[in-house]
Formats: sequence, C-alpha cells, structure tokens
Amino acid sequence: MKKLLNTLFINQPDVYLSLDGDNVLVLKERETLGRLPLHNLESIVAFGYTGASPALMGYCAERNIAITFMTMNGRFLARVIGQSRGNVVLRKKQYRISDNDQLSARIARNFILGKVYNHKWMLERTTRDYPMRVDVPLFKQASAQLSLIMKDIRECEDLERLRGLEGQAALCYNRLFDHMILQQKEHFQYRNRTRRPPLDNVNAMLSFAYTLLAKDNAAALEGVGLDAYVGFLHRDRPGRISLALDVMEEMRGVYADRFVLSLINKKVVNERHFIQKENGAVIMTDEGRKTFLAAWQKRKQETITHLFLGEKIMWGLVPHVQALLLARHLRRDLDEYPPFLWK
Repeated sequence: MKKLLNTLFINQPDVYLSLDGDNVLVLKERETLGRLPLHNLESIVAFGYTGASPALMGYCAERNIAITFMTMNGRFLARVIGQSRGNVVLRKKQYRISDNDQLSARIARNFILGKVYNHKWMLERTTRDYPMRVDVPLFKQASAQLSLIMKDIRECEDLERLRGLEGQAALCYNRLFDHMILQQKEHFQYRNRTRRPPLDNVNAMLSFAYTLLAKDNAAALEGVGLDAYVGFLHRDRPGRISLALDVMEEMRGVYADRFVLSLINKKVVNERHFIQKENGAVIMTDEGRKTFLAAWQKRKQETITHLFLGEKIMWGLVPHVQALLLARHLRRDLDEYPPFLWK
C-alpha cells in the first residue's frame, strides 16, 4: 500500500521556491520563510505566479514529487512531473480503449454509477442525521429517483446517453444541495453551479475542492503508469487531465461536496473568508485558503472503509487505490472497474 506523505501548500503569491541540499526553501525577497525536507513530501502546490527554481523542479522530477502551479483563486496553471515510468503496454491499452466509444462507455458508466450511488447515500445520510431539519419526503423522493437512474446507467453502452443520464442525476442531486447547508444560510446559499468564475461563496469553495481533488487523482494515475490526460468519459482536450476528471466523478460528492458542507455547517469558514471582485467573481482570502487547506489535509488523514477492499484506508489514499484498481482492470486482472462506493 502506498504511504501517504505530506503535501506542501504555498499560499502566498510573492514567494519563490528554491533547493538547498535535500530541502525546499520558501523565500520572500531573499529572506527564508521556511525550510522543509523533501523526503517527507509527495507533492508541492503553489498558489501564485512567482515560481520555483529549475534546480528544485529537476530534483523533484527525479524523485516523483509533483509540483503544481495554480492561480490565487485555485485555477490550475501547470504541473511539473518527471519522466513517465509507466508500463507502455498499459498505456497503449488505455489509448486503444479511449479511441473506442463503446469500450469507453463500459468503463465510464462505472465512474458515473459510483457518483450517483454516493450522491444517493449523501441524501439518505442527511435524512438520518437531520430528520427534523430537512424535508425528509423530498429527500426520499430524490433518492428513489437516483436509484432508477442507476439501473439505466448500469446497462448503458453509449457515451452520449450516459452523459444524459449523468445530467439527470446531477439535476436531481443539485436541487437538494442547498437543503444540506444547515448553518450560516445568510452567507452560504447554493442556487446553481457557477464556474470561471464562481459567483458565490459556496461555488468558490466547490471549485477549490474540485481543483485539489483533480490534482490528487492526476498524481495517483501517473503513479500507477496511466496517462492522466487520456480519459474515457471526458474526451481529449489540450491541457485537460481527462482521466483524472473521470475517476474523480465518483469522489466529487463524498469527498469534495461533503467536505465543503462540513466547513460551512461546523462554521470552520465564515463570510470574512471571501471577497467579491469587481467582475462579480468570488474568491477566498489568504486566511480563508489557509483554513481550507489545513482542514483538507486533516480530512485526508481520516480513515474510511473501502467496500471493495474490505479494509480501512485513509481518505487521502482513495485516489491511489482507485487508480490501482483501474490499472488492474485494464490489465484484465479484474473483470470490470470497481468504483469507490460510500455508505
């Protein structure tokens, strides 16, 4: 089992990353703000534009420590990784399946099946935990509708129809997302999904969480020898980590959405952690991102029972386990890809 190492998050826009021996230095105007040993890190995520030294990037590439650069509001810019050490046979199999819509659909439907299943149990868990605070019949009705959609997904072998079924399920789930926000309603409301840019506090947090989750899935896929840019559901587009977006579908609700809801409902974040720009875009403040990232790292250390493996693992290892299971399916060690299911 892969050991879960740390991720270094750089949250200031005006610092520079440099190499000193086996350590990464965090510099600001030639002053050293921090010094950390690289052997404890599996990735570095930098928010801002200042950059990193070529020596540091080369050192990290040789040791499979990914460096990801993002804008201050969490939009992905670039990722520095080392040479591919993956099995060429595995990648060739991935490319052949990606070029065949029917074969792609047989794998993609399990990504979506896992996503809808997990959304269903998020609704069920809400009715169990807060029966006096939510409209239970409304949630039960949506849960039943998701069950019906899952039956159609299980038999679907057409990508376009699969995307249509995913859209139906997403509409059913999104209608109740705001109902799961139980605290701070005056500052945190969800009406619809807005991106590029997010237009409210909730969407700003969702976009940030999805970006982090996509980064983790991309690293996990590359780690088992797969190409994170060649997907089965999300088709090829320059610069898009399509396979990472595929695999994270089943984790969006239980990993990212539940995390965002918990930060709001437990009042870990508040309205002071956000600012609205002149164009209407809402972004998190430096303090807000710091709070968010600290909680994200803590959540990754919590344990979850993986139903397919039948054992407890840390949340942060879920992307790595799913990447391994996908690789095993492509090698024909498994009859089909087993999605991550939560209940």
